[in-house]
Amino acid sequence: MSLILDGSNGVTFPNGSNPQAAPSKVLQVVQTTFPSTSTASTTSTTYVTTGHSATITPLFSTSKILVICTASAASANPYWGGSYTIYRNSTNLGLSGTGGFSGIGSNINPFNYLTFPLSLSYQDSPATTSSTTYTIYMLTGDSSSAIKYGIGAGGIGTLSTLTLMEIAQ
Repeated sequence: MSLILDGSNGVTFPNGSNPQAAPSKVLQVVQTTFPSTSTASTTSTTYVTTGHSATITPLFSTSKILVICTASAASANPYWGGSYTIYRNSTNLGLSGTGGFSGIGSNINPFNYLTFPLSLSYQDSPATTSSTTYTIYMLTGDSSSAIKYGIGAGGIGTLSTLTLMEIAQ
């Protein structure tokens, strides 16, 4: 395997089975957890942070960042629910979804929250080699009904993960 340096074309990485920066290769992985001893809650109808974030410094400005969030969430009102999204620094990447109230749900007494699995993923193109922070945000559809992040059956906090993968292009 060779590295080709050419004054007119810059650095060219070969397309092989194992070069470190070949297209579609994972260059680095960052993962944070939202502790099972914590939950985030809101009655805001505009996006607020859950406090769950992860920071990555891309090696190349052409890299993609794959963001994957796996958590559990809850709503006091299954008819209104809420919305969850991923922010890059202060930019909403435009995702929304409740994780599906029609999926796995259970009524938590005495809290009366419907819990559900939450999974968000997004492939971002930040076009930078600067430190970049991704954070999970949430809002409720009804200000009289709270939604929660990081809560499981029985009102007990669950371990939530936020994973960032830099993918070479």
